Amino acid sequence: MVRILDKAAVEPRRNFNPAKSFIIKRSPGRSLLATIRIRIPVLNAQPNRVELVATIGVQGVTGIAQILFRIFRDGVEIFNTQQGIESVGSEQNYAVTFQAIDRNVRSGTHIYTVTAENRTANTRADVVGPISFSGLAVKTRT
Repeated sequence: MVRILDKAAVEPRRNFNPAKSFIIKRSPGRSLLATIRIRIPVLNAQPNRVELVATIGVQGVTGIAQILFRIFRDGVEIFNTQQGIESVGSEQNYAVTFQAIDRNVRSGTHIYTVTAENRTANTRADVVGPISFSGLAVKTRT
């Protein structure tokens, strides 16, 4: 049996809209996409897990960009994944969805952020929306 400890969700952009796009920064720079807060209570919250899900709408502009998505808890990276984004002459628009699980998080309020960075020189990819990021903290069985 699981018990819900906390839930948070944000949707900074709810639609695909190239007119409001922004360029994904080149590594080592990062583009901040979304932030949520999850609170783990002091009592009766162990063991636990925080289930995180992000969806990011991305458009390839030039070349084949390799986009590194990262999730941080309190400024410390806990997860990453990479996605190739093609451009003109092929697929251009992507809805990239990924999930991470953060286990046995200590009590307190934690800030989770999701970022993106372009790891490939001479390429460009833009965030075009939507952007959504959610977290569900649950107490798991002992």
